[in-house]
Amino acid sequence: MKPARALVGLVLLSAALLSARGARSQAPPEANEDESKVPPYTLPDPLVLADGRRVADARTWTQARRPELMRLFETHVYGRTPAGGPKARFQVTKTDLAALGGRATRKDVAITFGDGPAARRLDLLVYVPNTGAPAPAFLGLNFQRNDEIKWPVQTIVERGYGVASAFYGDLFPDRPDGAADSVLTLFPARQGPDAWNALGVWAWALSRALDYLETDPAVDAKRVALLGHSRLGKAALWAGAQDPRFAIVISNESGCGGAALSKRIYGETVAAITKRFPHWFCANFSRYADHEAELPVDQHELLALIAPRPLYVASAVEDRWADPRGEFLAALAADPVYRLLGTEGLPVREMPAVDHPVQGRIGYHVRSGGHDLSEYDWRQYLAFADRHLPPVPLPR
Repeated sequence: MKPARALVGLVLLSAALLSARGARSQAPPEANEDESKVPPYTLPDPLVLADGRRVADARTWTQARRPELMRLFETHVYGRTPAGGPKARFQVTKTDLAALGGRATRKDVAITFGDGPAARRLDLLVYVPNTGAPAPAFLGLNFQRNDEIKWPVQTIVERGYGVASAFYGDLFPDRPDGAADSVLTLFPARQGPDAWNALGVWAWALSRALDYLETDPAVDAKRVALLGHSRLGKAALWAGAQDPRFAIVISNESGCGGAALSKRIYGETVAAITKRFPHWFCANFSRYADHEAELPVDQHELLALIAPRPLYVASAVEDRWADPRGEFLAALAADPVYRLLGTEGLPVREMPAVDHPVQGRIGYHVRSGGHDLSEYDWRQYLAFADRHLPPVPLPR
């Protein structure tokens, strides 16, 4: 990989195009992109238990309501992630102590599951700044494979953060028949309509990458920011909900099944996403195609499962397919859980203007442009991380 220096803008433009191809591989069907046609809808209250009692304190949230919501998402949206699973083996296959002009150490790490022909491998790319202190890091899956990753690695490292990324197709190829070539072959056979699928595996892979980072003395594994774009934003949110070790969770234009409210019926819908990508969610999710009102959860409750950890939700004004307003409203509806747990939550009540980010314990922006992970987005995420995970900067 050639480090981004003066060409960061050009590199990020390439990232936008490649990410758009990765996340928009098929022409979407017609969808509602008219706010006046959004039907009336009622969101489930994240602070009301199944028996109707209101959650009034952090203990009830942690011990009762949060587990209820986790079960609902496992049953109706993402599927159950099996406990245990194949044990990971870590091997650093290559090390460059003077990467990025001597400012970082690069490691190529093979994370292997199983043995022989059935083995599956996640190849993790790691950069850590040569500060002499354990560094916080950004972790996420990528669309381009590691040596073509389009993140602004040098900029991130110069701010004092590490970078860790792996190709999302390593453990589950992104196609309807991908399960046969996935890590699922190392688990007991999937059974039932709540069996996990690709998004569940991608989320599981992120936790296995964090397992490795916990063994790396150059990384402060208690300060890892998890980031995902588009479908990988969905996986990042589900990973963050399941695994409280992630210190920050960032959703970049994750849309339907990610940060956007399903019940708004705006942009991509449950019917559209389960038809085009039947391998992403558990089979139960497709039952709510054209019946979103019957879905017992909505995505604001997924965001609430991140609480009280810092959460950033980002949209793009031209990416109507991902429903920017629905993403903001989901963040707003998660705010009461953050406040119950004693944190600031989202600092605004109305959707901010384009290119005017807001950052509390929940951050949000809607920027100019379309569906990509842009330089503008990275500037906000680095500022958000500086606020919550301040690193030791590299010497100038």
